[in-house]
Amino acid sequence: MIVPLMLILFGIISYGVMLSFRQSLSQAAAEGARAAAVTFVEADKKAQAASAVTEALESFGVRCEGTSLKKDTTTVGTCNISDPGACTPAAGTGVRCVTVRLTFDYGNHSIVPTLPGVGLVVPDTLTYEAQARVS
Repeated sequence: MIVPLMLILFGIISYGVMLSFRQSLSQAAAEGARAAAVTFVEADKKAQAASAVTEALESFGVRCEGTSLKKDTTTVGTCNISDPGACTPAAGTGVRCVTVRLTFDYGNHSIVPTLPGVGLVVPDTLTYEAQARVS
């Protein structure tokens, strides 16, 4: 009787942690785009965006390095930060945007350890994109 209850409890906790990480990934993309938007020096926009993404995901041990999301030394996804360019959808003449797109391979790099023989229905890939207008 206790084993099925423990499996259900583990499943609830694992799914809750995945949802928390999913929200953090979404927030990290938004923070990265926002950081790029308020940085005045054009050459610093990508670095500031990457720093904001790393700060938002640090509680999970994930950071943005170049175009990769890393956990320790393992690449666990992508961290794409665009140069200021056209907005999608188009925002008018002369308006430029920075886009931050984060993709995390959750199927192969789960935040919570899995139990053998217990398959949870979680997405294999988490992808979030945020865009901010830059001056």
